Amino acid sequence: MADTKNVLVLENFIAGKFVSCASYLDSYDPSTGNVYCRVPDSGRDEVQAAVAAAQNAFPGWSSKSPQERSLIMNKLAELIEHDLEAFAQAESKDQGKTITFARMVDIPRAVYNFRFFASSILHHTTECTQMDHMGCMHYTIRTPVGIAGLISPWNLPLYLLTWKIAPAIASGNTVIAKPSEMTSVTAWMMCKLLDKAGIPPGVVNIIFGSGPKVGDALVSHPEVPLISFTGSTLTAQHIMERSAPYCKKLSLELGGKNPAIIFEDAKLEECIPTTVRSSFANQGEICLCTSRIFVQRSIYNEFLKRFVEAAKKLKVGSPSDPTADMGALISKEHLAKVSNYVKVAQAEGARILCGEGVDTLNIPSRNQTGYFMPPTVITDIQDDSCCMQEEIFGPVTCVVVFDTEEEVISRANSVKYGLAATIWSSNVGRVHRVAKRLQSGLVWTNCWLIRDLNLPFGGMKASGIGREGAKESYEFFTEVKTITIKH
Repeated sequence: MADTKNVLVLENFIAGKFVSCASYLDSYDPSTGNVYCRVPDSGRDEVQAAVAAAQNAFPGWSSKSPQERSLIMNKLAELIEHDLEAFAQAESKDQGKTITFARMVDIPRAVYNFRFFASSILHHTTECTQMDHMGCMHYTIRTPVGIAGLISPWNLPLYLLTWKIAPAIASGNTVIAKPSEMTSVTAWMMCKLLDKAGIPPGVVNIIFGSGPKVGDALVSHPEVPLISFTGSTLTAQHIMERSAPYCKKLSLELGGKNPAIIFEDAKLEECIPTTVRSSFANQGEICLCTSRIFVQRSIYNEFLKRFVEAAKKLKVGSPSDPTADMGALISKEHLAKVSNYVKVAQAEGARILCGEGVDTLNIPSRNQTGYFMPPTVITDIQDDSCCMQEEIFGPVTCVVVFDTEEEVISRANSVKYGLAATIWSSNVGRVHRVAKRLQSGLVWTNCWLIRDLNLPFGGMKASGIGREGAKESYEFFTEVKTITIKH
């Protein structure tokens, strides 16, 4: 067992109280490879206790008005924002991302998630129709589902956890959340603020632990009617199987193999820095990152030269270094997996233009045992290679050439995923034609990762089931009821 001296020990949060666990898992600081904290290794007993707490809290919370819930959620947003720097430092240390990314993206978005849904819950309307010849009026109401089981990933820990908690509790549900066992600290920190914000005991319960134990107990519990999951397609298949006997409502936001299509009339001075960012932001550990770049032949050589030059300028360093562009990957195992994809590409005859196996990292001595990898660009690779077909989820992107619009649409669609895509062109007609035909839940044109939370978020094919957003999340976390009155 690791030396637990000066190691943070987390506790589950059930019914408004922190509860210790009989056994614990080690969680590592990705930038050093050392144990950073110990996370409860929870199981069915802890999930059952959380279910009981959520059931007890449901009548009171669901009977509160949207205005009352909105005030409480805004207070929680204020408290997180007040501690933004502490949250950002914890997120950076826990996940390996740079402190700058956590400070500028992760924690502000977590704050915004609560504020957004605290506002949107005040503006939903229902339907009403009349049948005069029958003397009837029909109208609909929406009621919370009950207990929401929320399972969030390790890449954007608090950001994606609050993207689930906020609409769930705004709609009047109580929740049991399971963050990733690899990145649990900021969820635990948020628990300390719930009572101060006015959230009653049992409304938000957080159980820490592994997927096979906590996750399985949650998705197969007969009293948890709804599961919202963000993570891998393989895990989602297991969730569907385990939850099937209970006919649960499922929202599954899964992986991607996202293309960027760069036409010859693209403005490269805008396209290249944005595509470098879309390929390597957060070490490439974002489901929306670009991992396949299709470039039209007439500009292919120029694009490749400038893109590689820009990628090489990215600084990989200690997450606490404010000048670092990229930090460490999440784990030793994940680094080995991502590195192996590059080795496979080399064995297939592809060229590695920069990054893994080509460039040497200049990492501080105290971070030599961390899980770092340089931004890696692969070219001369076939579309059927696993590097072009499978989600790598690291700082690796493939650049290939294309000739015609028809060809690139077919090739962009030739994977099992359909989450996000990017088109770069000055031709408005082409943009609309291509965007319509891409099998993708989100399409950005001449930009990347600009989000309006009012609009649907989610993917096609193996990238998931359902959508998240103001209207879509409200509909998912509620049941609609049609009422007919004859008068």
